[in-house]
Amino acid sequence: MDTYKRKELLIGALMLGAGLFYLFLTINLPRKGSIDASTVPYVLAAGLCLFGGLQLFLSRKATPPEVEADAETDEPAQQAASAPDYATVCKTLGLVAVYIALLESVGFPIMTALYLYVQFIVLTPLEQKANHLLYAVIALVSSALIFVTFRQGFDLMLPTGLLNF
Repeated sequence: MDTYKRKELLIGALMLGAGLFYLFLTINLPRKGSIDASTVPYVLAAGLCLFGGLQLFLSRKATPPEVEADAETDEPAQQAASAPDYATVCKTLGLVAVYIALLESVGFPIMTALYLYVQFIVLTPLEQKANHLLYAVIALVSSALIFVTFRQGFDLMLPTGLLNF
């Protein structure tokens, strides 16, 4: 078995294992009805198991992708284009750390909107101009929808922080 197939099988096995572990942890959550706070973890666990199984099934027939050589540098074109962007990963980890640190004191609606807005900017490719108005609208609407869904739909209290309502 070639290295590419082994990697694909390993990814599928890890996804399926993580999904089963997450499903096992989700089973221990208390239930209040048919749709409650444990519904989303069940859906996520089932989805992860499904994708892990699908990855395992498809990895049996996996063939390595064709790599075109760059005429000027004799390097594969995909290798140069898919170089890891460690700066973006570090910025994202820093943003998550700040989000977690300030979530309780500032509150979920404000911190989520700020986090999403800044994360959109971080993930915007350097050659593309950031659309600040669109990012702000998406961040505000998403934050509000998530907050209302959890507060009203799932009857879960998220930290309000500075808003105090």
